Amino acid sequence: MRFKGVHHVEFSVLKYDESIKFFDKMFGWLGYKSFWTLDIDYRSTYYMARFPLFHSYIGIQPAKTGNKLKSSEHQTGIHHIALWAKSRKEVDSFYKEFLSKNNIEVTDPPSEYPTYTPGYYAVFFNDPITGIHFELAYTPLIPSVSSYFRWLKILKKIWQKHPEWKKPPWKEAMRKLPSKNEQA
Repeated sequence: MRFKGVHHVEFSVLKYDESIKFFDKMFGWLGYKSFWTLDIDYRSTYYMARFPLFHSYIGIQPAKTGNKLKSSEHQTGIHHIALWAKSRKEVDSFYKEFLSKNNIEVTDPPSEYPTYTPGYYAVFFNDPITGIHFELAYTPLIPSVSSYFRWLKILKKIWQKHPEWKKPPWKEAMRKLPSKNEQA
């Protein structure tokens, strides 16, 4: 099993300098660190949460073509990117102190999403320049007993609506991928 997931993601943005100002504010508020390529070979600015340990960082590059994205249209490409929150309190504070104060379009205010996983709590919003859809999400390492049982209850109700499922949803949803040996 892999220890790490995504290495990095790069976004091409409209109005690069304006976008960098927005992302500097947003990622700065969240406590990220940043570096840029110094325009050596290409232009990109990066943001990472675990500096100096390179892990899951986000790059911003100037777009050559394109229009503002509209997440509600589910266009081809990445629909949204979810950033880790330290706590539910951070999600709420980010919503009140950053998104609301800066008039950032919030598509879904802070809420618990009990069908995702026990204790999942998030806010969804759009970057004002390019329209990249973001989520700031908190998932507790150890969920509360009440959120765990709420999650089970919801999934059991969903299971009742799907007689074709032979196993509970938390097992039915799991898929087996072909390993490299099986692909040889």
